[in-house]
Amino acid sequence: MPMQRNFTRNLNMLDSIAVNRDFYDVLWSGAHLKRPDRFNTWPLISELLPRALGRLEIGPGLRPRLPISGTYFVDISPPVIERLTARGGIAVPAEITDLPFEDGKFELVCAFDVIEHVEDDRRVFGEVSRVLKEGGFFIFSVPMHAGLWTKFDQFVGHVRRYDPADLRALLAAHDLLLESSAAYGMQPAYPRLLDFSLWCLKHRRRGAMWWYNKVLMPLGMLFQKRLNFVEGLIDATGVDEIVLVCRKRSGPAQGPDRPAADR
Repeated sequence: MPMQRNFTRNLNMLDSIAVNRDFYDVLWSGAHLKRPDRFNTWPLISELLPRALGRLEIGPGLRPRLPISGTYFVDISPPVIERLTARGGIAVPAEITDLPFEDGKFELVCAFDVIEHVEDDRRVFGEVSRVLKEGGFFIFSVPMHAGLWTKFDQFVGHVRRYDPADLRALLAAHDLLLESSAAYGMQPAYPRLLDFSLWCLKHRRRGAMWWYNKVLMPLGMLFQKRLNFVEGLIDATGVDEIVLVCRKRSGPAQGPDRPAADR
């Protein structure tokens, strides 16, 4: 039975990787590389850069949040690897569940809109914690609430949405202390608009990608809202996606593994 479970899990991982690669190779092949300082994450990132000589971003696509030059990147999409490398990034093809770096290499690791695509998320957090130095920062975003699952989640390769208790348990199990969080991303579309978007992506994919890259994405960046961070975990009621700032525990545990505001 354990062998059968492992085989099924590995098969599911391969299926999700194939879905993600198929979708995002088409997306990135027609997209422009965006500057990190164009995103609302930049005030947070720029504040941490002086303390982060070793930096890694996982699955950035062509929307990196870290400075490109001198930063390590891992991605599964060849167009992304090629274009980040051309701009001075150290980009390699790799999976988030098997990072090709030694223990404790980085002071800062980021993963935006990535973890929800991976079947074995415990292994994801384990790998991130492994390559992160003690006291180093891990910044990531995930969609919230299993009850908000839509057909769009499935189509773009998501395998889950997170409930707050699940996030707390994953962080605690991998020596990651939650420092702050904020609402992030876009709220779900109206059902009819969502259905129309899915139809376009299934039957007119390249045209839909053109509209996304040329029109919707620039408009979304133009109207980005400032991220309002609070200590610990925000009240995620009705929130579609959040971004979290975590720090790897330094030394032995000193009581509960999250700040008082998160308890």
